[in-house]
Amino acid sequence: MPMPARLKEHEPWTDEQVIERVLCGDAQLFELIMRRHNERLYRAIRSILRDEAEVEDAMQAAYLHAYTHLRDFERRSTLATWLTRIAIHEALGRRRRGLRTMTSEEEPDVAAQTRSPEQDATDVEYRRLLRRAIDALPDHFRTVFVLRQVQELSIEETAACLDIEPGTVKTRLHRARALLRRKLLAEIEPGERDVLPFEAPRCDRVVAAVLASISG
Repeated sequence: MPMPARLKEHEPWTDEQVIERVLCGDAQLFELIMRRHNERLYRAIRSILRDEAEVEDAMQAAYLHAYTHLRDFERRSTLATWLTRIAIHEALGRRRRGLRTMTSEEEPDVAAQTRSPEQDATDVEYRRLLRRAIDALPDHFRTVFVLRQVQELSIEETAACLDIEPGTVKTRLHRARALLRRKLLAEIEPGERDVLPFEAPRCDRVVAAVLASISG
């Protein structure tokens, strides 16, 4: 998604350069980190928590945890992997605690709300069906599928995010694909990478909430 004009001059910076500036006191520059990684974290958390409001809450909590522990980032992995692991742990913790009762029937149809009039209604239905099929996967298959197939992380990155072996990633991905194909994936596979978009208004909302907490 487009980067706000106020961040354009910093856009060429690496994550490591941005982190150094944040650690030196430029807390507002943490926004650049969030906007770079929002979609990745959304998809990772959304593979575990299927209530959209809870997903946003978990994203904010994960970013605040990352900001608070930014000095602990040791660069043994990429920042993206480090953030994803924090996000997954936050989501798993919330699911274990059962902070909310989450059902797919209560989930707002974000894609349908934000689509432009000229977009094909058939495509809307296809995305809805695929999202429901992914939601129906067993938890351990669903998270691997989203990280590997939707977010396009490598096998090694996915394994690092989930603290499992690369071979386990391969096995779970194979099983997830087989389960999906039995239902509908054979017909709609080409668009799977667009099935969990993180729209600009929601990106702005998460960023604003985290920055307000940091500043406060």
